[in-house]
Amino acid sequence: MIDLGLSKMALIGAVALIVIGPEKLPRVARTVGTLLGKAQRYVNEVKAEVNRSMELDELRKMKETVESAARDVESSVQTAATDFEKQWQDATSTASSSLSDTPAYPEYKHPKKKWRLKQGAVPNWYKARNGVRTRALSGSARVAKYRPHKFN
Repeated sequence: MIDLGLSKMALIGAVALIVIGPEKLPRVARTVGTLLGKAQRYVNEVKAEVNRSMELDELRKMKETVESAARDVESSVQTAATDFEKQWQDATSTASSSLSDTPAYPEYKHPKKKWRLKQGAVPNWYKARNGVRTRALSGSARVAKYRPHKFN
């Protein structure tokens, strides 16, 4: 780039003042300023267009890679599904032929203490909204909670 210091700018201004004259110098300076501004805007627009085209190319490449990955996943899921269906048919056909006198569903077992797991799986906000007790109250706490208040 051009290295313009204060001394060089003063020299250019003095030469312009002598050559152009003091009457026309402000108008010429405005014209030069507007032309430089237009040139800078044009250069910025070209830079922005180049950046947009580069980003568009990158997005196209990314889209192609994502689409190829999606196709790979889809094909692997389809092969896994067909394999599973095949194995399921084999298992059900052998199970139904060998165990024709026993039921196909498991025998019922009482869950015993598993209800705590089910209770813990319900979110607290749902319990609070539906009035489910989450803590046990002692007798005195229950009396204090439901005792009518006296206003003095």
